[in-house]
Amino acid sequence: MPRLRFDNCRLWRVKSLALPMKEIENSLSDNPVLTADDALERRIFRVMIVSVILAVGVAALVGPWRVTTGFLLGGLLSLLNYRWMSTSIAALIAARVSGKAASANGSRYIIRYFVVAAAVIGAYKLNLVSLPATIFGLCSFVIALFAEALREFYFIVIHREGIN
Repeated sequence: MPRLRFDNCRLWRVKSLALPMKEIENSLSDNPVLTADDALERRIFRVMIVSVILAVGVAALVGPWRVTTGFLLGGLLSLLNYRWMSTSIAALIAARVSGKAASANGSRYIIRYFVVAAAVIGAYKLNLVSLPATIFGLCSFVIALFAEALREFYFIVIHREGIN
């Protein structure tokens, strides 16, 4: 029976740029690269800071003081939570790559939720903040993500970046 040569024929070979397997580095080597897109993280953090400052500024001008302190507390907790989350996830990934147990780093990831909840509940029980304003302040990360999405949309549509 003759052997079919569909896969080996030069005419039928496809050159695909989708899977350049030879260019992928070994991620489990002795010195793995664990860096994220630092520019993206800086932009998100910067937009979070700006959104908190704007919310607190507007609330200070037109709202009662509990709303202003709610925005301030929620925004500061959001910034703290973002930093704490990024460092704890980086520590978890580094521990996973090195093969060490990640129990202490994993607990740090969960403890941050309890710290944020305790701060919000404590300030609310002391009647220092408006709870809806605090929750909106905690949403500064969402505002930063929308700003980043709009930025990427602008560069893709207007400047045609990312299109071959």
